[in-house]
Amino acid sequence: QVQLVESGGGLVQAGGSLRLSCEAPGSIFRIATMGWHRQAPGKQRELVATMTSGGITNYADSVKARFTISRDNAKNTAYLQMNSLKPEDTAVYYCNVIFRIVSTKEYWGQGTQVTVSS
Repeated sequence: QVQLVESGGGLVQAGGSLRLSCEAPGSIFRIATMGWHRQAPGKQRELVATMTSGGITNYADSVKARFTISRDNAKNTAYLQMNSLKPEDTAVYYCNVIFRIVSTKEYWGQGTQVTVSS
């Protein structure tokens, strides 16, 4: 079992910023695609952003130009910098890791609440 440690959620006013962090085991982090997803009440979980081990990023249209995913290989940590937050960004944000060793494996963090007030 791979344990991901998330932090950084909270309450912020619209227009504000937050940074989420997700730490993974080093042996996994170096080869994994790191991702952030979110789930708002009554809605399905949706992809927010991903970043491959090679640095290729992908963003949901709804967060492009506002959110930035990054990774610090020295700290085995991925980040999601969220700027210009909107009330509709309110959700539980989950970190996930996907990697392949013989077979493809995926693990999820425990989730962190982000609430944006209007």
